[in-house]
Amino acid sequence: MSDLMSIGASGVRAHQAALTTTSDNIANAATPGYVRRSTTLTQVGGTSVRLGAGMGVAVSGIARAADTFRSAQVRAAGSDVARTETGMVWLDRIESALGGQALDERMGDFFNAGTALAADPSATAPRAAMLEAASGVAQAFSGTVRAIDSAIADLDTAAAADAAKLGELSSGLAKINEGLGRVTDGSAGQAQLLDQRDRLLEEMSGLTDVTTTFDSAGRASVRGGGADGALLVHGSDAAKVGYARNADGAVSFVSSRAGVESILTPTGGSLAGIAEGAARLGEARASITTLATEFVNGVNDVQGRGQDLAGKGGNPMFALETGGTVKAELSDPAAIAAASPGKGTRDNGNLSKLADLRSTAKFETRTVALQAANGSALAARKTVAQAQGSINDSAVAARDAASGVNLDAEAIDLMRFQQAYQASSRVIQVARETLDTLLQIR
Repeated sequence: MSDLMSIGASGVRAHQAALTTTSDNIANAATPGYVRRSTTLTQVGGTSVRLGAGMGVAVSGIARAADTFRSAQVRAAGSDVARTETGMVWLDRIESALGGQALDERMGDFFNAGTALAADPSATAPRAAMLEAASGVAQAFSGTVRAIDSAIADLDTAAAADAAKLGELSSGLAKINEGLGRVTDGSAGQAQLLDQRDRLLEEMSGLTDVTTTFDSAGRASVRGGGADGALLVHGSDAAKVGYARNADGAVSFVSSRAGVESILTPTGGSLAGIAEGAARLGEARASITTLATEFVNGVNDVQGRGQDLAGKGGNPMFALETGGTVKAELSDPAAIAAASPGKGTRDNGNLSKLADLRSTAKFETRTVALQAANGSALAARKTVAQAQGSINDSAVAARDAASGVNLDAEAIDLMRFQQAYQASSRVIQVARETLDTLLQIR
């Protein structure tokens, strides 16, 4: 009779644990990164060969419905999306910098003002208009350079923050590894730690492409930047990640673990997008600096070959400042050297050289080409991002279908375990009633 009561008690305990697990699933159905759990029940055997099996039920562990393959697909897809979307941010900043100052239009206004002055070289009004246009060009060049420099500064800030975050996530994962080494296998605590591990791995994949391996306890070793990349996490050791930019503008990421430094070369995640953005920003700034230098030198050369209203040689109209900005130097309209030397104030021969400079150097066309190239790259990235987003959504859906919580299925399990719990309670009650009946027999 005591065996019957033990069987019922084991059923109550086991199905209470199953109810708790099912309730946890329902409560965490919308929790990001939560993996559905199930209580594994096993039959308890008898104490002898004669008794055999059927002596009750016991909880052998908490199982997670995790799919490592689909989780790896989600990490890879998310890493690709993060790289593309981050790269788009900096392409958009370049587009704003190149188009925000209307540089091509300001240069066109300047050359058109020169053409207007050629019609009446000695008049004050067109000379003043040309100086105003020159000031507009200088401001447009300077504004474009400053906008690119501002984007570069923001990129440095974002890169440093993401590098530090990667180090923090690595440290968090190392602590979880340490916990997994101590926790009981098949326990609810282990399932919770494994959920946290997978969430951190997914966050890390948003920063850089990660290659992961797991030991028998579920502890993760993580490399960034490919299978042979920098080791970010191994056991309870984690790397710190730093960011640097050299004098040439090239960026790099360095991981430091246990006193050993390694170059981290991300091919996915936001860090890869930042590295691409840094390269494109550097190219854009170099192109604008080259354009500004050629424009300033070309216009000043033409100005130096002519003669102003006072019969003097022309002084520089523009100056390149430290940092690549441009400054308009002339303030007196009479200082514009419109005439060829010795030809008089009504001559416009030197202005024809300005028109020749415009047609040969193609400053406006080159500026538009820069904008068009960046715009094409941005449009292509948007197309790729849409495709990658769809792939990522499909990967997440496939993982969640295998590992996520189905509320309908959990509701069925909840009723099933409640009935089993009640049945086990009834077994105890029957055993007690039977025992009481036996004791009352006279």
